[in-house]
Amino acid sequence: MNLKLYGYWRSSATYRVRIALNLKGLEYEYVPVHLVREGGQQHSPDYQGLNPAELVPTLVDEDEDLILNQSMSIVEFINERYPEPFPLLPEHASDKARVRGLAQDIACDIQPLANLRVLNRLREQFDAGDEAVRIWAANWIEKGFSGIEKRLQTQAGKYCFDFNVTLADVCLVPQVYNAIRFGVNMEQFPLINRIWHHCEELEAFARARPENQPDAQ
Repeated sequence: MNLKLYGYWRSSATYRVRIALNLKGLEYEYVPVHLVREGGQQHSPDYQGLNPAELVPTLVDEDEDLILNQSMSIVEFINERYPEPFPLLPEHASDKARVRGLAQDIACDIQPLANLRVLNRLREQFDAGDEAVRIWAANWIEKGFSGIEKRLQTQAGKYCFDFNVTLADVCLVPQVYNAIRFGVNMEQFPLINRIWHHCEELEAFARARPENQPDAQ
């Protein structure tokens, strides 16, 4: 097996990469990195050797002698190396930019504000309790989803962009999972909710769900 994905079952960044690998029909070895156990296995010397940022995911492509971090970089690498059967970016430059823009709304502006190290800092530095942490995460997800919902009104079809699965959907579905986890009422975002349900009907998305991973708790 030439592809190894180091990740954590509930990491939305790892979730994106699992979806992309599944859409492309690629076999890979999944190597769990528990972000809490043993003080966080991402901080171990062995893992730091793969990813000095001490974050997940990390993709190792043994055929290319390549180690990649950052989920967006990994997904675009997968898409370019294996363009079929689901090209994740449109051909036209303007459409491609719009897809990337929506994906980055999620990956750059929403998700980082509620990742584990930010939430842990809220607890450690500001004595935030579980409910305060939940409200923090839900607040930023709702603000981000409000803008995305409006944008989708002019471009969505069955999926975020017309009727083809794209990088935007690969990013959206894990963020909806996070939204539900933090108690966001998804009924206020009918377009996002509809697209999420359509994606969840696809086997590639269903197999990538956190609860279907070998390290799920």
